[in-house]
Amino acid sequence: MGKFSGVLIASDYDNTMAFTEGALRQQKEMPSLSAENRQAIEYFMAEGGIFSVATGRALPSFSRVCGDLPMNGPAVLFNGAAIYDFASKKYLHTAFLDPSVLPYVAEVLAAWPDAAAEIYHDDDAIHALQPNALTAVHLHLTHTPTEVLSSVEDVPLPVSKVLFEIESEKVNALCDYINAQPWAQEYERVLPSSAFFIELTARGANKGDMVDKLRRMLHIERQHLFCVGDHANDVGMLRRAAIPFAPENAIDEVKAVEGVHILPHADHHAIAAMIEELDKRY
Repeated sequence: MGKFSGVLIASDYDNTMAFTEGALRQQKEMPSLSAENRQAIEYFMAEGGIFSVATGRALPSFSRVCGDLPMNGPAVLFNGAAIYDFASKKYLHTAFLDPSVLPYVAEVLAAWPDAAAEIYHDDDAIHALQPNALTAVHLHLTHTPTEVLSSVEDVPLPVSKVLFEIESEKVNALCDYINAQPWAQEYERVLPSSAFFIELTARGANKGDMVDKLRRMLHIERQHLFCVGDHANDVGMLRRAAIPFAPENAIDEVKAVEGVHILPHADHHAIAAMIEELDKRY
């Protein structure tokens, strides 16, 4: 038993635990977790805390970084479409997309010829439709081979999530377009997960609901749940937290979450600062 027994931290990864956006834009080597963040997380876990990651990344791309991360709780993957336990190497819960989503993806791509879509599954496969320059940039981030398909009819099943890619100045307009479609109510409201990427997931597949499900799986009381994230897709889980945290580089919508505590920039050990604050509260 330690001072953090019964405490759960759910943290976003990209631009929260490690600031990957700069490397992504410049296609440079992705930064690793800082020594300061690592030491703080290891201390938190040694004192009985459960540290989990809630990321928009799919299983294959997150698998390439999680082996180097101190983490003792299951992860929320695919932007909330699954809870995966790396210790047992199995899904604890999934909320994948129905195949009926694929014609809608084709409809969006036809209306937005400069947008691309990446289709994710429950294995290491990623398929791209109408790839653009951002598809290659994203491959640099995930280090996962992507097979280009000519039609949604060629997409294998099941589909865990769809990631649309478009230049940053068009992200909000594409979100508005998708959310205005009559079929959009069948899915989670689409939200940006970065300056270039938009997530489409099944109804109920969002970070907020999945982190809360994880909390209940682990028998953690809500007053001992703490979440940290930087982008729009993190808002749901931040609102579920006893105290929401955000790095200084977070978007304005995240900084406007009620009760949010602003941490240093993700480049300056935001997670370590968060755990230092919690250390004073327990």
